Amino acid sequence: QVQLVESGGGLVQAGGSLRVSCAASGHTFSVYTMAWFRQAPGLEREYVAAIDWRGGGTYYADSVKDRFTISRDKAKNTVYLQMNSLKPEDTAVYYCAATSKIGLVLYRTSEYNYWGQGTQVTVST
Repeated sequence: QVQLVESGGGLVQAGGSLRVSCAASGHTFSVYTMAWFRQAPGLEREYVAAIDWRGGGTYYADSVKDRFTISRDKAKNTVYLQMNSLKPEDTAVYYCAATSKIGLVLYRTSEYNYWGQGTQVTVST
């Protein structure tokens, strides 16, 4: 089992920046990919970004490309999502996810074994 705990959410003005973190514990040796998803009220959970835990390759949804950066610190078993140029439409609960699956479809929630509890990010106008 892998446990994921997010932190760092909050309220920020449009155009501002925020960094959320996800600390992993447990059987982290089994993890191949970690990702961030988000869910706004009344909408489905959507993919934001993913990182290959071992090789470091990064992947982004078009909506956040060039604004968000996903990174990892393997020594701390932590994944980060640096969010710049935030927009009101980025407001959502941000969830960290991890999977031991290889060759997955990154944007599918069903591909991920483990989820955090989420952290709220609110972008005001």
